Amino acid sequence: MDIQRIEELVNKHSNMILQIAYQNTFNMQEAEDITQEVFIKLMSNISKLESEEHIKAWLIRVTINLCRDHNKSFWNKNTYELDEDIKYFDKEKDGEVLAELAKLKPNHRNVIYLYYYQGYKINEIAQILNMNSNTVSSLLTRARSELKDVLTKGDEVYA
Repeated sequence: MDIQRIEELVNKHSNMILQIAYQNTFNMQEAEDITQEVFIKLMSNISKLESEEHIKAWLIRVTINLCRDHNKSFWNKNTYELDEDIKYFDKEKDGEVLAELAKLKPNHRNVIYLYYYQGYKINEIAQILNMNSNTVSSLLTRARSELKDVLTKGDEVYA
């Protein structure tokens, strides 16, 4: 195992993984734990991963799967967050849109994030999420519509 290679990947992808984990858990501590678990899995599987793009897609897929597992867990369903005022996304830095993503369904959040913030194309997202391209396109269309509804509240229009 190449420790230097792992360190490079952690430095390069940790912020993206943390953001994906946070937007799926809405809890910074849980997101940090999931991020750590993703990189532990990477250390076990790095020899099986081929290219830089394959590694990035694999990291995203593992992150989303771990978030799903976390959200389905008994522990998560039976605990309550004490500090609800902490938000990971800074409105000035990340904009109102990213903060409003929290109001969307997880699949919609992930598709919007991967498309707009990570710059993936629909067919690439389909491969990462193991879905049909048409399904991803439909999810993206619905997510845009939901996000538009969330951002146009009453007289306030953010978009």
